[in-house]
Amino acid sequence: MVPSHGVSAQTGSSPYTVTSDKTTYKDGDKITVRLQSTGSTTFKGFLLQAREVGSAVTLGSFTVTSGPAQLLSCGQRSNSAVSHSSSVKKTAITATWTASVSKAPKPIEFRATFVQSYSTFWVSLRSPILSYNGVLPNVTSISVVTTAPVVSSSSELDLGITAGCGVSKVCFSQPLNCDPAVDPTCHFMSASVSAPANGSEALFEMKGPAKGYLSFGFSQDQTMGNDDIYICVLGTDGLVRVQHAFSTGKQKPNPLPLGNVSKVMGSFQNGVISCSFSSKNPISTQRSLTGFDTPYYLLYAYGPTNNGEIIFHTDSFSSSNKLLISEPQTVGDSEMPQSIKAHGSLMLIAWMTTASLGMMVARYLKGMAKAHIHFGKAVWFLAHVSLMSLTVIATAIAFIVIFSYAGDWSGGAHPVLGCLVTILAFIQPLGALFRCGPDHRMRFVFNWLHMLNALVIKVLAVAAIFTGLLLFDQSEDQVLVKVMGGFVGWEAAFYLCFELYSRCRHKGNLLPHASSRNQTIPLTLLVVFSLGNLAFLVALLVEIAEA
Repeated sequence: MVPSHGVSAQTGSSPYTVTSDKTTYKDGDKITVRLQSTGSTTFKGFLLQAREVGSAVTLGSFTVTSGPAQLLSCGQRSNSAVSHSSSVKKTAITATWTASVSKAPKPIEFRATFVQSYSTFWVSLRSPILSYNGVLPNVTSISVVTTAPVVSSSSELDLGITAGCGVSKVCFSQPLNCDPAVDPTCHFMSASVSAPANGSEALFEMKGPAKGYLSFGFSQDQTMGNDDIYICVLGTDGLVRVQHAFSTGKQKPNPLPLGNVSKVMGSFQNGVISCSFSSKNPISTQRSLTGFDTPYYLLYAYGPTNNGEIIFHTDSFSSSNKLLISEPQTVGDSEMPQSIKAHGSLMLIAWMTTASLGMMVARYLKGMAKAHIHFGKAVWFLAHVSLMSLTVIATAIAFIVIFSYAGDWSGGAHPVLGCLVTILAFIQPLGALFRCGPDHRMRFVFNWLHMLNALVIKVLAVAAIFTGLLLFDQSEDQVLVKVMGGFVGWEAAFYLCFELYSRCRHKGNLLPHASSRNQTIPLTLLVVFSLGNLAFLVALLVEIAEA
């Protein structure tokens, strides 16, 4: 509903109104909707939709009855919106809306955006609410696969899936608080726990658009691997079945016996998978075997199948914190915590930019401005020390931030590599602080150890960054990992260029300061490298900020 004009919408009183000729509706009703300006005010553009109150899903269909207007398709619904067909000034627009009732009808409202000029517009103005006064529509039967007597009817599965959210069950969805009964893009799961005489039992429900399967899991962290998961799979026969499995991360999950699962129902209609089932199985992760009174992160994933077998998921999301499914609440998907974003950003800046520049300066640019001394030291040395000091400081801050957030060593190889990088990064300046003089006969030992330690840290840091990106980049295309690969390739190419130039220079018996050309070439290489390095860095930082 927001025009892409690059400016903010007006927040003051609007000179426009949205009204309808009825206060109630039922299936098939034709309702006249009028967009009207007050006084002499006009508008050039507009967008009109009908929505359930509190929802972004468009409902029904429009026909245009007056004015320069055209019909649009929003949310894959034909004629579900009306917009302007020209920018001529208007004072009123009238359209007719034909009601189309969802399986769980709710109060609706008409929303309109009015554009007075390119930089002046009001967004999503609302009409008075219309309540539903018809009879609930019939629900068609669904295909059912069961391992025990079915106790829930098809209407309960479809119409009541969000009933009790936050009151009697945990509801987890993307977007937050979406209703899969009316929103075809909603991914939803719920869990409610009862305590029969022979042990606790959980009722699980899932619904969402998918080409092959929906799944959810219990996890000790927010990434896939070592998780207890349930999968609702659409078979080649068109029936939906429940599977139990143990997630191994990026490999296909290991199947588990279905165990004490009953009351299984499943359906596939219009590209949307639905399923529900009860389970008395304990929750099993790598760390423990527990009941429903232990907090876990909830993971949700969905994707396609190949001949009835699940393949890599299309998308996934996780809860923002650990929760008990025995404590009713409504949960949304998580944004990457700011601590993780800060940690990743600092490590990228430290080991892909400041450390890279510091190492290049020390190895290849000692001859530049060698005669220029500041504070008793050569310019190249001051640049090297400054850049590497920033690297160590950023590494220390990043380590403290992530360890304070995580509080443990979970994450596989990544935390181990990160700790090694941090430890060796502190050893490097300490060794330099106690080095022998430049004319000492053992100075070559320090030079070699200093260089080798720097190389080891750099390799470990790159490996740590790759494993860190793999922890949260669960997408199939893994854009972050690919950009990081380009980042490393760019740096390796310039190390090769510097090394070739250095060897050619020495082979020709050229002194580092023999000519201005000998200084211009490495300086040009450094500038070009820095610009490319900055481009890769910014691309990764933007992706992390938006994760």
